[in-house]
Amino acid sequence: MEEKKTEEFTDIEALLSEGKRIQIHPKGFSMYPLLVPGRDEVILEKTDPKTARRGDVLLYRRKEGILVLHRVYRHDDTGFYMVGDHQKEIEGPLFEEQIRGKMTAFIRRGRWVSERNLWYVLYSRIWLFLR
Repeated sequence: MEEKKTEEFTDIEALLSEGKRIQIHPKGFSMYPLLVPGRDEVILEKTDPKTARRGDVLLYRRKEGILVLHRVYRHDDTGFYMVGDHQKEIEGPLFEEQIRGKMTAFIRRGRWVSERNLWYVLYSRIWLFLR
């Protein structure tokens, strides 16, 4: 899969829909402490929302038009319920057509960390348990 580094959010959806892997610097602190603006980068790939699981970090478009990167808190017949690691309020329901991509890795200080990394998986599970 081709990887493209971009800072222009206008191209993200088009690149993901073409099946490209993209690398971005996330903005904002809603996913702190996992992701810190200016320090970390995120690798995003196109995903089938039907395969999303609790704990996955998905990119979605809110009805107001903004792109958001948050964690799946739960998913049921009514839709997806999402939350940032640094937020208390759970957002939802969101619908499959709002999902644009999935975080498959992040880069911190030049080190690539996969979503399958043992420490990341433990962090994600503990964070959701404490939620």
